[in-house]
Amino acid sequence: MATNGMVEIRWHGRGGQGAKVACLLLAEAAGLGGKFVQGFPEYGPERMGAPITAYNRISEKRCTIHSNIYYPDYVVVIDETLLDSVDVTGGLKEDGAIIINTPSSPREMRPRLREWTGKVCTIDARRISEETLGKNLPNTPMLAAVVKVSGVLETGRFLVDIEESFRHKFADKPQVIEGNMAALKKSMEEVQVG
Repeated sequence: MATNGMVEIRWHGRGGQGAKVACLLLAEAAGLGGKFVQGFPEYGPERMGAPITAYNRISEKRCTIHSNIYYPDYVVVIDETLLDSVDVTGGLKEDGAIIINTPSSPREMRPRLREWTGKVCTIDARRISEETLGKNLPNTPMLAAVVKVSGVLETGRFLVDIEESFRHKFADKPQVIEGNMAALKKSMEEVQVG
């Protein structure tokens, strides 16, 4: 973590997988928790399936930096196929961690990470979302995994704040709230740290 108490997170996904939404939900939850936040996508060719990047800055103090994040504390990879085409560990701080959506273990993923020697975390976000939401929506489980691994927000408070946000957004769809909350809790229990 940066000396000023700021945590920087870089998200990698493909268009349509919800990386931008998860990034913005994390910013919203951190803001509800009293933190100063930034959450923004990097815009490029906006099309379904194209690689996308999004960023979070979360801090106890006001942040005056307004740029992409080149040296993140944490990297979240929503689509493991990106490991073959994007340098997801580029700039990742040595004491940081990478969190990958995969059914594989951290040990199994390490050889695919271009000499990365830091912490590797994995979560089967696809399976969790299919079990709790009925379809492949990996962003909700990945959101919970990054909160759990990074410790950027206290998990109990995060769950309360995010449920409040969901109740506001999905007031007429209680099943969506229930499924997303189940996905968040299951992900926090199942994320593997290696």
